[in-house]
Amino acid sequence: MDSIGKSRVELESIVARLRSAGMQFDEGMSNKDIVLAEERYGVRFPRDLREFLQIALPLTRPDSGWFQNWRLAIAGDEESHRKIVSSLEWPADGICFDVERNGFWMEEEWGSRPPDVDQAKNVARRNFAEAPRLTPIFSHRYIPSEPNTPGNPVFSIYQTDVICYGADLVSYLEAEFLGGALPQDIAALRPIRFWSRLLEVSGDDLYYRPLDADAR
Repeated sequence: MDSIGKSRVELESIVARLRSAGMQFDEGMSNKDIVLAEERYGVRFPRDLREFLQIALPLTRPDSGWFQNWRLAIAGDEESHRKIVSSLEWPADGICFDVERNGFWMEEEWGSRPPDVDQAKNVARRNFAEAPRLTPIFSHRYIPSEPNTPGNPVFSIYQTDVICYGADLVSYLEAEFLGGALPQDIAALRPIRFWSRLLEVSGDDLYYRPLDADAR
C-alpha cells in the first residue's frame, strides 16, 4: 500500500474510533468545498487534513472547544466565518502581544530588537508572514500547510507558548480526544520553518528581554 493509501486507511480508522467515543460528524466536505474554503481564507489544507475533512466534518459540542466549520463559513454563516478569521489571526496577534508586553524577541533569527515597540511588532509580523501558513483544526490547535504532504506536526499555540500536540494529524487526534500521549521527542518531529524554532525556544527565559523604560 502506498503512503497515500496508508494515510487514508489511518484517517478512516481514527474517524471510526472518534465516532465510537461520541464525537459527532457531518458529511465530509466536497472537493468544491475545499477549494472554496482555501480561496476564501487563504489557507492550504495539507493532504491528510484535507482527506480527514472529506471523510467526515467534525462538529463542535457545547461542552468543548470548537472545530472550524468550513462548510458553514463558506455558505455565509457569520459566526463560523468569525471564528475562522479569529483563529487565523490568533498566532500573529499572540506573538506580538508577547513582543510588546513580555519582551519576547528571537534575536538570532530577527536581529537586534528595534527600540520602538511598534517597529518590533512589525518585524515579528513580517517574520510570521514569511513562515508556513497555519491552518486551524480545533480551538488553538494548528497544522502547518508546508510541506503539502501527510505527516506535519500539530501545534498548540497560545502567544509564544507553543506545544506539539501530535507528530502528525492522526496522533494529534488520538492525544486530544482519545487519551493518547503528546510527543516527547521534539527532535523527531518533521522540521517546519519558523514554527519548529518557536517550539524550541518556547518558554526559554533567554529569549525574554526586559524592556527598558523608553521601549514600554
